[in-house]
Amino acid sequence: MYIAKQIFTVVGLSSSGKGAAEALLKRGAKVFIFDDDKQKRSEKTALKLISSGAVLAKSAEAAIAESDVVVVSPGVKIDAPFLVDARRNGKRIIGELELGFMLSDAVFAAVTGTNGKTTTCSLIYHVLKSAGERAELVGNIGTPVTDRLAELTENVIAVTEVSSFQLETVKSFCPHVAAILNVTPDHLDRHYTFDNYVYLKKRILTNMRESEYAVLNYDDPTVRKFAEDLKAKTLYFSLSEKKDVYVENGYFCFRGEQVAKTDTLKLAGEHNKANALAAIAVLKCLKTDNEAIEKGLATFRGVRHRIELIAEKNGVKYYNDSKSTNVDSTLKAVLAMNGPTVVILGGRDKDQDFTTLFSKLKESCVVHAVLTGECRYKLLKAAEEVGFNKISVSSSFTSAVKIAKIEAANNGIVLLSPACSSFDAFYDYEERGREFERIVRSVNG
Repeated sequence: MYIAKQIFTVVGLSSSGKGAAEALLKRGAKVFIFDDDKQKRSEKTALKLISSGAVLAKSAEAAIAESDVVVVSPGVKIDAPFLVDARRNGKRIIGELELGFMLSDAVFAAVTGTNGKTTTCSLIYHVLKSAGERAELVGNIGTPVTDRLAELTENVIAVTEVSSFQLETVKSFCPHVAAILNVTPDHLDRHYTFDNYVYLKKRILTNMRESEYAVLNYDDPTVRKFAEDLKAKTLYFSLSEKKDVYVENGYFCFRGEQVAKTDTLKLAGEHNKANALAAIAVLKCLKTDNEAIEKGLATFRGVRHRIELIAEKNGVKYYNDSKSTNVDSTLKAVLAMNGPTVVILGGRDKDQDFTTLFSKLKESCVVHAVLTGECRYKLLKAAEEVGFNKISVSSSFTSAVKIAKIEAANNGIVLLSPACSSFDAFYDYEERGREFERIVRSVNG
């Protein structure tokens, strides 16, 4: 793509939109910018882009009419009317990830899946950096690819977290290694059906050739089927079968060789062993040796807001798992607990079936659930349907934490693992997690 000869409209002025617009302006393109949030149109980000040569559009439709290419942020719905019209009129629609890939000479190691993406990407990146490799951590994890183009030169490894929202707008994206960790129902408020969601996850593999590697979870039947008709070399990881990367006799193993003891990994939960297997598979595709992998596993401390022990007060342990925004992730967090647990659930619903959640909580270590947030009554109805009656309902997040503390009493666990998004009351899951930590400190003096 000859950037300087094209006219672009960047829709959405959060971090990915900002990164895309800056990258295009640096390369001499004419760039229109637009966000339907009036506040974002007047913030420093927009003003800085305007001072660099961008044109603030009065409407997305007006800008797109004059443009060759539309770059949409992940938060913009792909079926928005102005994008439907743009597609009908032959406009090219891509996302920031696609743009960053086209402008970079780096080696992309991409990870997608419903749960575990951030942990797995962070582990891969940590191992590579610990081994002295040149690597950048980008994508859905918080740093747009276009923000790191100066660093993403030839032979640099771009460890890239990829979401289903980003996969809606990929065209030529073709990583050297792509891992799919799992696929369970999520974001159905955006993608409408599970089949659509599965299709989007598989798109990460679409352009891969014989020289590339696909790392797939053998234990997930949906993901396992992705190997059919795949041109790339396939590596399976499994907790239950002896595939390419697996667990045997207390070791993480790769095709018959012991890589590292499983207790080298300090993260709780079987799901984190699966994340480690996926990371090892990706690292092996990148030619990382066992010594470097073992060292990295031993020094990795996990990621913020994911089953993070934040306090232990008066015999009660408090875990921040704010990043769990779907049923499957919350169930994995519950399985990682080792004592009577009070779980705080709720937020904004993503069109999930919560009866599955409560059916499994009945057989778990959970002794009480505190329901809060926008969908608290949908959660309550689901709990009642399956006979889970160890319930409190709270209209405020603060009171929910206080109730959980009381219910945990002595020698219990309070687990914030909402199974819902944070957007009913918070900017993102990180803000929700920080607020949880603040309340825990305040109620414990």
